[in-house]
Amino acid sequence: MATRRKSNRAKEKETTWQERVIQIRRVSKVVKGGKKLSFRAIVVVGNERGQVGVGVGKASDVIGAVRKGVADGKKQLIDVPLTKSNSIPHPSNGAAVGAKVMMRPAAPGTGVIAGGAVRTVLELAGVRNILAKQLGSNNPLNNARAAINALDSLRTFSEVAEERGVPVENLYA
Repeated sequence: MATRRKSNRAKEKETTWQERVIQIRRVSKVVKGGKKLSFRAIVVVGNERGQVGVGVGKASDVIGAVRKGVADGKKQLIDVPLTKSNSIPHPSNGAAVGAKVMMRPAAPGTGVIAGGAVRTVLELAGVRNILAKQLGSNNPLNNARAAINALDSLRTFSEVAEERGVPVENLYA
């Protein structure tokens, strides 16, 4: 029994997390002695197998900010249900502050048709065929969070069937 647990833990550590920096911004705080400069990094973390998270880190140097962003992203991971064609099960909309993101499943061979931060989030989630559009805002952080919101609201056919207490075959009728 103990060996099984160890092998599961080993597998968890083996999952390779990819991290992509969406934006690095130099921010300043006005203090008594003048301006204090620091860096803010927005980072997307994903394993390309249905798990993805967005993190923000601030530090006095870029490397520290990115490291903090990665740690924050790993804390906020979500699971994305993927279909056999590496798409999403149904259309979905997500919103965060002023940003709205619309997502639609696409046929195999379509690719990731999305822009900016949304594209990065979808690629690291492992989605290969999707149509997505940013609406309302160009802010990378809010768009990334809106994409996460849209992906988090996805449900599989089997989950919906179970909630309704119906066999999956009856959903298609």
